[in-house]
Amino acid sequence: MEKRFAGKVAFVTGACTGIGQATAVRLATDGALVGVNGRPSDDPAETLRRIKEAGGEGFPVIADLRDPAQVVAMVREVARRGGRLDYAVSNAGINPFMTWDKTSVEDFDELSETNFRGTWLVVTEGAKQMIKEGHGGAICCTSSLSAHVSSPSQVAYCGTKAAVSMLAKALGAVLGEHGIRVNAVEPGCIDTPMAASLLADPPALKYYEERIALHRVGKPEEMANVIAFLLSDDASYLTCTTVLADAGFIVNAEL
Repeated sequence: MEKRFAGKVAFVTGACTGIGQATAVRLATDGALVGVNGRPSDDPAETLRRIKEAGGEGFPVIADLRDPAQVVAMVREVARRGGRLDYAVSNAGINPFMTWDKTSVEDFDELSETNFRGTWLVVTEGAKQMIKEGHGGAICCTSSLSAHVSSPSQVAYCGTKAAVSMLAKALGAVLGEHGIRVNAVEPGCIDTPMAASLLADPPALKYYEERIALHRVGKPEEMANVIAFLLSDDASYLTCTTVLADAGFIVNAEL
């Protein structure tokens, strides 16, 4: 039986941990050749090990998404190694958990340059490569439940994620003519390194588990499943769409 993404080439940013790691492994397991992105300070070895263990193929592409030249070089390297580019997953992001009045301009710049401008660079450079090759493709951005729900310790972060969700819609509206679909997933409470401090706080964990309709924290692999679907031909009529994957938390949140 042919694998879902056989013969396809993808790259995933922020793929050394969490949702990005799970997505890189999922796409490779389904047959894609996957460029595993991380910052210069990250180690892609564990993701590459998991890909190999699953019978897939991947290779590292190091780039700091705050640096436009590194993003351009990353996209070109993926296309060179794979001979084409079919899928781009803009997943990398940071969430330093700070109140609005403790967020300096430098903090805000780092947040926006990583989460929003970094996403902009990744998806637009990926789209340019796909257009150049002329075969269409699909792009998925990792946004957040925080695009809809505020938090006292994530005010600036919420703004960046709302921007990512809208970017996916606006970019999809102009890339459709090139056969390129753009969507975003908005994860809720997921067991990732980014959420580690939150999940280690018993009252916070209790708050989420009580309000999530499924009464449990999500797994990175469950978000990878959503991303794989959005990239696949099964989602061939989905573009400019955001998928809120929060297991019903938002409808139970007390305002």
